[in-house]
Amino acid sequence: MEMGRRLAWRPPCRAVLLAAALFLLVTPPIALADIPQGDWLLDGRVVVEIFDCGNKMCGRILWLKVPRDPQGQLDRDKNNPIPTLRNRQLCGLTILWNLQSTGPDRWEGGWFYNPDDGITYRVAAQLRSSDTIVARIYLGTPLFGETKTLTRVPHETSAGWC
Repeated sequence: MEMGRRLAWRPPCRAVLLAAALFLLVTPPIALADIPQGDWLLDGRVVVEIFDCGNKMCGRILWLKVPRDPQGQLDRDKNNPIPTLRNRQLCGLTILWNLQSTGPDRWEGGWFYNPDDGITYRVAAQLRSSDTIVARIYLGTPLFGETKTLTRVPHETSAGWC
């Protein structure tokens, strides 16, 4: 008799699994964004080459308005908090990485390294048009961050290319 009661009271595992399966079949998947590869001007001083790095968005410095220091040497990562990295060249330096698509024309969860202050920030981005990316760069929460606009530019259209 005791055993019959145990069998009569069973958690609704099958019902829960069936409901979850139906939900997955009915709910459309989130469309992942294509990475807007190309050359993008940031702040009128640097062009970042956006590229796909394992289905994530990454970017490296491809052009600098002022690529050389006063001594004529290629500019270095002199503000890096790690002394051993202060001698690396800015040209070719990856400054944007790990942005993951969160829907059509949106990416989050990435990082942005700013060579001007040596700080690595969180970043989220949205493709507003085929030629405009709006990025939110922040520490902690996006509320206290800064919005930057990147504009697509033709490759090697002026001096300063790395």
